[in-house]
Amino acid sequence: MKKSRRNSKIHLNVKLTMLVVGLFFCVIIAKLCYVVLSDNVDGINLTEFANNRNTTKETLYADRGVIYDVNGKPLAKNANSYKIIAILSSSRTTDPDNPQHVVDKDMTATKLCEVLASSEESKSSCTETLKGYLNQDLYQVELGNWGRITEDERQAILALDLPGIEFETLAKKRQYINSSWASYILGYARSNDDGEIVGEMGIESYFNDELKGQNGYVEYQQDAYGYKMATSEEIREDAVSGSDIYLTLDSDIQNILENAIASFSKDKTLDWAFFTVMDAKTGAIIGSASNPNFNPNTLEGLDNYLNPLVGYQYEPGSTMKIFSWLAAMENGIYNGEDTYQSGTVTLNDGGTVIKDFNNVGWGTINYDTGFAYSSNVAATNLALKLGSAKLNDYYNLCGFGEETEITLPGEAEGMVDITYESELANASFGQGILVTPIQMLQAMSAIVNDGVMIKPYIVDKIVDSNGNVTMQSERTEVERIASSESIAKMKQLLYNVVYNSFSYNKGYAPDNVTIAGKTGTAQIASDTGGYLTGEYDYIKSFLGIFPYEEPRYVFYFATKRFVGPSADLYNIVSNTIKEIANIVNVTTEQNDVDASKIIYITQYLSKETTTVKEDLKKIGLTPIVLGNGKYIINQYPLSGSKVISGSKVFLLTDDSTITMPDVTGWSTNEIIRFCNLINLKYTLTGYGKVISTNIAKDTVIDTNTMTLEITLGV
Repeated sequence: MKKSRRNSKIHLNVKLTMLVVGLFFCVIIAKLCYVVLSDNVDGINLTEFANNRNTTKETLYADRGVIYDVNGKPLAKNANSYKIIAILSSSRTTDPDNPQHVVDKDMTATKLCEVLASSEESKSSCTETLKGYLNQDLYQVELGNWGRITEDERQAILALDLPGIEFETLAKKRQYINSSWASYILGYARSNDDGEIVGEMGIESYFNDELKGQNGYVEYQQDAYGYKMATSEEIREDAVSGSDIYLTLDSDIQNILENAIASFSKDKTLDWAFFTVMDAKTGAIIGSASNPNFNPNTLEGLDNYLNPLVGYQYEPGSTMKIFSWLAAMENGIYNGEDTYQSGTVTLNDGGTVIKDFNNVGWGTINYDTGFAYSSNVAATNLALKLGSAKLNDYYNLCGFGEETEITLPGEAEGMVDITYESELANASFGQGILVTPIQMLQAMSAIVNDGVMIKPYIVDKIVDSNGNVTMQSERTEVERIASSESIAKMKQLLYNVVYNSFSYNKGYAPDNVTIAGKTGTAQIASDTGGYLTGEYDYIKSFLGIFPYEEPRYVFYFATKRFVGPSADLYNIVSNTIKEIANIVNVTTEQNDVDASKIIYITQYLSKETTTVKEDLKKIGLTPIVLGNGKYIINQYPLSGSKVISGSKVFLLTDDSTITMPDVTGWSTNEIIRFCNLINLKYTLTGYGKVISTNIAKDTVIDTNTMTLEITLGV
């Protein structure tokens, strides 16, 4: 009886255990059914979760556009680093006529190593290594240390058009080829937290949307090792490269200006200095240099974010007399033969006394002479006849007090607000108003264009990634500010400032081109009111045009609180314009030479070097033969150019080995043309003719590694 009860208890425990186990399995089966039949479990979308575990989406960064000078020389470009990815699986290719994988592995390895390896020995090692990578049974591979490349190497590989070769960006960087050269115009760009290069100043900032392009992406399924699965369908949207921007700056002229400002500022005390040249027939800014500047590659020296060309606002001083005199002419109150008593004039507003700069004047003189002497009393007398409203309106007509709308960020408006008699007097000689350099250049363009003011611009054109020109700048007439008669009179007055016998300013005159212009010496306003009174508390400037006979170019030099002799001011203007006149071929030697000494250059390309050399000597020219090749492949001057007997003619031959000629005594223009013809980088120090260089005569020139350091002197 006891045994029977014990057995019954055992059977009951077994049944309970089986029931619990059965219920447990039912719960598991129910859960599995729920998971299988439902998209969401515990708030998680299982389909999306599974896809995301295996799906990779990579950003394909667009190449930022290059910034060039007007002749196509790169000024700012990408200096990114990359790794090479080789797609090996034929599953990547859907169109046999357009393969997207590596088809010929041996050829691909050989071609890549022509770019990646520097010597024949390393090319052999490189080729064998890459063949090993490319012959693996994988969807894609990286190419190890050989596959870490620069931007220039990537461009060279892209030119090979090798199927299946792609690139992944390792680091994004912007390179400024000439360091601090035109730094406030170019600006700079930096990578942000998302790995995208963004312009933060200058052209880089103003045209960031055009330069940056449009990023793409690639999305695919990857295996456990991180490689793309061969059976995966790739979703891809290629990046669109940014547009290239061509500035109006001419590298040859810019180099002259940079060198001039550097030489002027060396071992000197000054707040700032700038020198800008504009082609006033078109409005193109062809060169603009300043001190301080900064290195956009490192930001060294960047203490002020104002671009001097458009952001500096200051009282211009007597250069403004150009426009107050024009205002008098245009309002019919000017007669240059009328006389006045120079020295001082007392206003009717409480006894304010206006003085000429020498405090005593030059006795009784006429107004034409007063302009040459830069008489404040003459300017005041004319302004008092005009009245505040008319002078205010005329300055506004000339563009002062408003932006020129040049395509550079941070342009200031300046300030013209003339009400009281004392303000009227001061404004007539450039005090009590604020201008910017770009406004002065724009207003001065009217002197070159028979009274029509031309809008300045800094971008020549923009070219998209397909080679389409999306923006092309052209001459834009802003306003006629003076009649032909007034302009003719003003040109004569500006000439007298430099060349007449009573002029103080003969030192500004170059010896190879005739200029015309006006000096300025402006007091600097004090933060506490009034003006600073120190010996050097002035802004000194020169605003001019050249060549005087047929004006085309406007130039403007100014410096603040410069401590140094007046000769330095004369020299920077005269020597700089002399060199630029040579570059743009507007020298008096070119214009006034005896017609019998003028020789026209013909086409020498593809002709035998020996024959051309002898022919040039026979007609009185000096051939400079570069290389020992049999045939001419390039020349300067170009066919159709006009030169003077005795001029040098550069002949580049089909010999890749070029040795350094004896360049002692060459002009700045000649040495620059030589460097440009053989693509040799160069730096200039000083003014005048070549005294010495760092590359000795007969040295074989390597244009990839060498920079010609040129010392100039009188």
